[in-house]
Amino acid sequence: MTNAFDVCGRTVIVTGGAGLLGREYARALVGAGASAVLADINGDSVSAAAAELGDQPGRAIGVAVDITDEASVAQLVRTTLATFGSIDGLVNNAAVNPSFGGDRLADFDRPFEEYRLADWNRALAVNLTGMFLCAREVAPTMLAQQRGVIVNVSSTYGLVGPDQRLYEAERPGDRRGYKPVAYSVTKSGVLGFTHYLAAYWAGTGIRVNTLTPGGVHTDQSEEFVRRYSARTPLGRMADSHEYSAALLFLLSDASSYMTGANLVVDGGWTAW
Repeated sequence: MTNAFDVCGRTVIVTGGAGLLGREYARALVGAGASAVLADINGDSVSAAAAELGDQPGRAIGVAVDITDEASVAQLVRTTLATFGSIDGLVNNAAVNPSFGGDRLADFDRPFEEYRLADWNRALAVNLTGMFLCAREVAPTMLAQQRGVIVNVSSTYGLVGPDQRLYEAERPGDRRGYKPVAYSVTKSGVLGFTHYLAAYWAGTGIRVNTLTPGGVHTDQSEEFVRRYSARTPLGRMADSHEYSAALLFLLSDASSYMTGANLVVDGGWTAW
């Protein structure tokens, strides 16, 4: 049974590889003996992230890519095949994900009535079109191999509407924040994309599933963490490493009878 979880020797592309969870996913993969291709629009950051994993059993490389650009995604696949010779998994993790805190007047921190079309289009391009292009580009290789696993990363806000009370102003006079409409809508679209591909590639050896994480404790304010934790049955936000085991499960043969499914790891957030 333990062998079913083995990903040693497999090659997996992780988009958004320079981000918090992308780095954790890659660390888990190379620690388990897989080869990880960290892909991110920030070439310097993703190269540095890959270099940090040099002492692990598996290998890691960083590749600069714009997942909204067909030519850039095609080059990512060519680089992966030239380096490792196969593509066994794709983790569609990259997303425009506005977080609470920092610059409260940021482009994505505005109410629905003031939400700009440019911001809507950018979120669609990265969160959905990027997944489409990456999945489409790895498909010929996976079809030729007659095997492959794609994991599309969604969010609890793809299952339920954002609890906007979390983003209310913490001090009198502050401008409140909002989780924007585009994030919730695109993360809902991820679920439909997974269902489509799982059904479309039936019988080909390609499996497609969704991983739906909850909130991750990073540099949020104490008040936000308190609000979020009170809303969650487990009473806390996730640590950044707590989704990695679920991802390895979906990428390994341990989930061999799963396709078109959604694995929710949210501390119970969507149970209420």
